[in-house]
Amino acid sequence: MVATALPDLDRLDIEALRALVVEQHAQRRQAYSAHLEALSAQSHEIERLRLIIEKLKRMMFGAKSEKVSIQLEQLELRLEELETAQAAAEASVEATAAEAKSKSRPSRKPLPAHLPREVVTHHPEQDCCPDCGEALRNFGEDVAEILEYIPANFKVIRHVRPKFACTGCERVVEAPAPPRVIERGLAGPGLLAHVLVAKYADHCPLYRQAEIYAREGVDLDRSTMAGWVGASSELLAPLVEALRKHVLSASKIHADDTPVPVLAPGNGKTRTGRLWTYVRDERPAGENTPPAVWFAYTPDRKGEHPRQHLKNFKGALQADAYAGFHHLYGGGDIYEVACWAHSRRKFHDIHAIHASPITTEAIARIGALYGIEEDVRGKPAELRCSVRQARAKPLLDDLRSWLEKSLRSLSTKSETAGAIRYALSHWRALTRYVDDGLLEIDNSAAERALRAVALGRKNYLFCGSNSGGERAAAIYSLVGSAKLNGLDPERYLRQVLTRIAGHPVNRIDKLLPWNLAAEHNTDTSSLS
Repeated sequence: MVATALPDLDRLDIEALRALVVEQHAQRRQAYSAHLEALSAQSHEIERLRLIIEKLKRMMFGAKSEKVSIQLEQLELRLEELETAQAAAEASVEATAAEAKSKSRPSRKPLPAHLPREVVTHHPEQDCCPDCGEALRNFGEDVAEILEYIPANFKVIRHVRPKFACTGCERVVEAPAPPRVIERGLAGPGLLAHVLVAKYADHCPLYRQAEIYAREGVDLDRSTMAGWVGASSELLAPLVEALRKHVLSASKIHADDTPVPVLAPGNGKTRTGRLWTYVRDERPAGENTPPAVWFAYTPDRKGEHPRQHLKNFKGALQADAYAGFHHLYGGGDIYEVACWAHSRRKFHDIHAIHASPITTEAIARIGALYGIEEDVRGKPAELRCSVRQARAKPLLDDLRSWLEKSLRSLSTKSETAGAIRYALSHWRALTRYVDDGLLEIDNSAAERALRAVALGRKNYLFCGSNSGGERAAAIYSLVGSAKLNGLDPERYLRQVLTRIAGHPVNRIDKLLPWNLAAEHNTDTSSLS
């Protein structure tokens, strides 16, 4: 709106003044409406980007995951810019826009109660009434809270051990030196935990951490921190082994793997290693057994690796249709449970490019199966099994007949026919969950565990060696298990590193996430 010069109001009559007010009001309403339309358009664009980002996040484990990662990063940046611009625009809206603002922005959550509060009291400048001069009495207060950030800081702890000499025999008496997490190391348990979590949970490589610490006036060489990571990994190895035993003692586990670029010695190029994840989580079936995840690194994807990992495991293995798992199912100790999310994804990928009545109906039918799972999640295994038998089994029988009929109407070279053949060829493994309430409809537990690896891979690009991959697997196991048990992984690792140097190996189970939390009278506030 272009500003115009204001006429001489003293020379205008009442009608002219009224007309001027009406004109000004109309202009302001027009400008205000345009402003709200712009905010509405931004809100729609933000919602659209959020939907695209969620879709891309579900694609992170596909064959083109690196391209998806780049695209996702760019969309996240665009979304951040749009939300920032929207917040700036809303800040300039007049008080009359309060209702529109509440619709365009989500409701504000209360600030966490556990955060420390610093009270700043603002008293009036005068201690008496500015109008009549009488004394003031307090009858209440207005309280508003803002969230402030205090930068992390370093401190040096000086361990002083006074020396004493006996006045009789001159013997020197001195307290023993307190144990260090890393022998002759300068890092305390809190700093070590922070470095590990920043690298493996927050995906911040060591060279970036060194730059951050340098801004705070602390010069920590990247190679020094690399030594800390290696030494901590060795120290934590018995605890990771205890996690492995806990996970593989289950009667059902989820398994998956993902590629990890590894620097090849000598030529500076990378080769592809693998990180395997094995997840134990029986909470959806109403069980109280603590959940945990164990990662293992291998230099390639040969089937001999899962055979070695699971040589003592007996029970249900929920995984995708990777051929390296197939040889595990022949002996009878391990039986296959397939993943409906994996099967649905094949139809969805075709549907996204070229929707058809068959892909539309296939997605809807599989969605109905997931609707039943929503109703029984967290319920006892017996109840889950009975509900599935009554509600899901008829749907599955009908789905199989429909898939077989649809397949006959399609070309054998059709992508949709390939998706149908995948489902039919794995039908027994896909429907096994109906007969056992402990089993799940899909392998999402393992896919969730691998998200941290996908994000980390994008940030630090490759592991430096096979031993680096093994270290990554160890810390991912501890960080992932802490998260599954609702613990802050940095606080958990700080507690562990404070105690593990002098902890008996035969009692290492006491340092597992759920046991360490139980020591605090089942109150995890000190760890979460």
